[in-house]
Amino acid sequence: MRPVPLAIATKDTTMASLIQVRDLLALRGRMEAAQISQTLNTPQPMINAMLKQLESLGKAVRIQEEPDGCLSGSCKSCPEGKACLHEWWALR
Repeated sequence: MRPVPLAIATKDTTMASLIQVRDLLALRGRMEAAQISQTLNTPQPMINAMLKQLESLGKAVRIQEEPDGCLSGSCKSCPEGKACLHEWWALR
């Protein structure tokens, strides 16, 4: 009986490793998950899971942008909600 693969990669995407994500953060300093996903050509849910794993291992840290950049100062009433706030990732 053949083992079932845990992740199936199509022609359009590749599967990145935790080491590749870590190395990319080391080279670029800080990045958003979407940027990492595009750079490594890996689905964003997979990148999100890897970033959370790196965070739990104490290798990466999540940096959330402060809402003081909001022009009106009222993100709660903003039609975009908190979509204007960026979440960055960096190595510890």
